[in-house]
Amino acid sequence: MYLEVKNVKKSYGQDGSYIQVLKGVNTSVEKGQMCVIQGTSGSGKSTLLNCIGGLDTMDSGSVIVDGKEIFGLSPKKLSDYRRESLGFIFQFYNLVPNLTVRENIRICEYISQDPLDMDELLDTLGLTEHQNKFPSQLSGGQQQRCAIARALIKNPKLLLCDEPTGALDSKTSRDILMLLEKINEKYNTTMLIVTHNNSIKNMVHKVIYLKDGSITKDYENETRVPASQLEDL
Repeated sequence: MYLEVKNVKKSYGQDGSYIQVLKGVNTSVEKGQMCVIQGTSGSGKSTLLNCIGGLDTMDSGSVIVDGKEIFGLSPKKLSDYRRESLGFIFQFYNLVPNLTVRENIRICEYISQDPLDMDELLDTLGLTEHQNKFPSQLSGGQQQRCAIARALIKNPKLLLCDEPTGALDSKTSRDILMLLEKINEKYNTTMLIVTHNNSIKNMVHKVIYLKDGSITKDYENETRVPASQLEDL
């Protein structure tokens, strides 16, 4: 199993402001799977993603990625883990405004030991003709493509996506999901996608539902639909 999450607990605050966000979460994802994590606001979706990504520390439990235990790693080891194994895609693109598309992507290329080919990636994501533009000159969908390219140039084994279509219209959302599907097939990248959109679950291999910090459903999707055929995006 590529990703194993065992009895992960996470809380914030203390005394009157104490809240337990994750209440002993258990799940697993195989190498090369696309997995959706769904749930209402406050269910713990993003917190779970951040614990797996080493952006949040767990109170207790275990997260094993490709045989490596994340819980208890030192800040430096966590930084190495994020640099070597992970790509992050967020709802808000976090691009550097005074750098071009190519320069934004190159930031992550520099820190990778085994980066993908820049020109091939630009071509795959439809960014070749936009590579010398600044973020302010791009549409929302093009900015998200740039953010995806920046995450992928590192050749990550695990791609963590937090509401990657949340700020996009339905047509652009479909384009981005088709792109993620293409990346999964081409590079066999394992993906975790946090989303409020109920349609996206139909295109992935595995679906996880969180409610009040606990998993209520966790199943393999036997009837996958191509991203191009998703409805109600």
